[in-house]
Amino acid sequence: MNKKLIPEVDEYGPFYDTYVSKVRGENVEELMLSQVEDLRKYFEGVSEEDATKGYEDGKWSLKEVVGHINDTEKVMLFRALAIARKDKQELPGMDQEAYVKAAQFNNRPLAELLEDFELTRYVIRNFFRSLPEEAYTYTGTANEYSMSVRSFLFIIPGHFKHHMQILRERY
Repeated sequence: MNKKLIPEVDEYGPFYDTYVSKVRGENVEELMLSQVEDLRKYFEGVSEEDATKGYEDGKWSLKEVVGHINDTEKVMLFRALAIARKDKQELPGMDQEAYVKAAQFNNRPLAELLEDFELTRYVIRNFFRSLPEEAYTYTGTANEYSMSVRSFLFIIPGHFKHHMQILRERY
């Protein structure tokens, strides 16, 4: 792992350390694609019906968790793109509950949600590969925090790891 890619703790909001800390010692470039296989393996043999259930009333279904991961990764990619392109606008937060409700993920086939995750990961990987080295340290404001481009390279797989831990422990 290129040490120049590892963000310092002042390059993202404290909330995001939950995710960054989960992958700090790992090769996040490799994780981008290995997590695609992790998600596919987890869902092997899960029926469409079972994928629409949460682990208790009021909790997201399996499909909603995957949809949330997909939406979050797209938001994080957009933030990284905007900051890498030196966009000085403050980037908004996202209301994850509103996103999940509006998306109606339970009405989509599980295979489509998994494919969306995989395709998004390839786009993310290719985006980060395309950046000039100096762009990784560019900063901007997202969700009211100063964020570096490289922080998103860690937040994305760390967020995934966070949700996979919940899936394995509670579903």
